[in-house]
Amino acid sequence: MTATLDVTDLRKQFAIGRPAIDGVSFAVPAGEIVVLLGPSGCGKTTTLRCVAGLEHPTDGEISIGGRVVSSPMRGILVPPRSRDLGMVFQSYAVWPHMTVRQNVVYPLKHRKITRTEANRKVEEALELVGLSEYADRPVVALSGGQMQRVALARSIVYRPQLLLLDEPLSNLDAKLRLRLRDDLRVILKQTGMTALYVTHDQAEAVVLGDRIGVMRNGKLLQMGTPDEIYNRPADLFVANFTGATNELVGTLVSRSGEFGVVDFGDGRRGEAALLQSLSPGEKVRIALRPENIGIGKQDGANIFPARVLDRRYQGTQTVYAIDLFGLRLEALELGTAARHQVGAETQVSLPREACWAYGDSGPSPYE
Repeated sequence: MTATLDVTDLRKQFAIGRPAIDGVSFAVPAGEIVVLLGPSGCGKTTTLRCVAGLEHPTDGEISIGGRVVSSPMRGILVPPRSRDLGMVFQSYAVWPHMTVRQNVVYPLKHRKITRTEANRKVEEALELVGLSEYADRPVVALSGGQMQRVALARSIVYRPQLLLLDEPLSNLDAKLRLRLRDDLRVILKQTGMTALYVTHDQAEAVVLGDRIGVMRNGKLLQMGTPDEIYNRPADLFVANFTGATNELVGTLVSRSGEFGVVDFGDGRRGEAALLQSLSPGEKVRIALRPENIGIGKQDGANIFPARVLDRRYQGTQTVYAIDLFGLRLEALELGTAARHQVGAETQVSLPREACWAYGDSGPSPYE
């Protein structure tokens, strides 16, 4: 039966260096998929391994279905085999000497169910992952994507309380990864299973997660829906990591509600969305997605002259390098034709709701 997951003030300190996990707290309601997203070394996999019981936390508490399974302060540490978990790893971790059916039925052999019931559960799991017709095939005769589906079926066949997935698509080629990514959410929702999923791929996180938690240096920076993470990042790191790779700096001149006027220097002013508590006179850094820069457009509050430095035609879209305020920015335009020539002078539009202003404490990109 699916269950809730509660992680409270989790901390993991290895022998040397900063904590791998530093005060992380979040909850996963029953039936929800939460994705932990972040770069390598941010603590997301260590967090998942602590939930699984494969790592022992230094502090904090983990509860599954209301039952505390880890609490160093209270001397509680339930072993992995007693947590009723399923886990899917980066590697396929299938038994190569077995058939697909034998792999999937294996977790049921140590449970008190009849052979008929076990066969029924196996058939259900294989149907869910789309491998019914491969049941008696040697697992080594399958493709990488199919082997990962076997690993998934084996993890859900006994309907664990919680499913943990550690970058399960990272070893697949690009085409297989996209196909299985789309199927995986459907499969998990059909089972109604609570899932904690770890990845460094923001596109994967957006497609799969009901909510996404972005981590950096052992800390959870923001937990929200894909829409919140993508359109209202909590800080500059979250914005940059999820694709807002262009940056402008300026000084906040005035504010009105959630928007403010920013002075970029040399008399250039524009409006920006203020996603942090900022006051007039503060230095700000603005994050902007390439796809939100309108090339050749002259509508909206922020219209500035720019020059096309380079372009990369990609079939269904074109990526331009543009010079704006002496900075090299990237702009993305959809369409099968590249409309702007290298060297051309043009106007660009920066929608104020897509210009996210944060407090600036770093070096200026103009230097």
